[in-house]
Amino acid sequence: MASKVTALAEIQKLLRDSGLRSTSARIAVLQQLRKAGRPQSHAEVALAVAALGLDKATVFRNLNDLTEAGLLSRSELGDHVWRFEIRTEKHSHGAAHPHFLCIDCGSVTCLPGSTIPTALKSSAESIGEITEILVRGHCHNCAT
Repeated sequence: MASKVTALAEIQKLLRDSGLRSTSARIAVLQQLRKAGRPQSHAEVALAVAALGLDKATVFRNLNDLTEAGLLSRSELGDHVWRFEIRTEKHSHGAAHPHFLCIDCGSVTCLPGSTIPTALKSSAESIGEITEILVRGHCHNCAT
């Protein structure tokens, strides 16, 4: 119980520090993304919080507000679906980092601790800036 209270207090502080009001909808969206532990689409978040009485439009507005405030990162991985994830100090989503996209089920996972090889960085610098790295394949569930 204490950990739920602590998590709620952390989310409320995060919202206040970013200049946003701490509303039940924003708290629910952040709690869902934290619980998921991986990037989620608007549809996934909306489905998860629907039981709380939040409609899709409310979830969409809050995902955008939280992204504009810098609390969320938004990625489109070539399948025309925006996915949202919480920005953390430990895993900064402001910098380029790789994601794994399962080509069967569509699940997306951050690849923590993965770095961009120096050779790739230096090659890309002559062309532009790396903003996203995507690895496609079959997740464990789909590969078996």
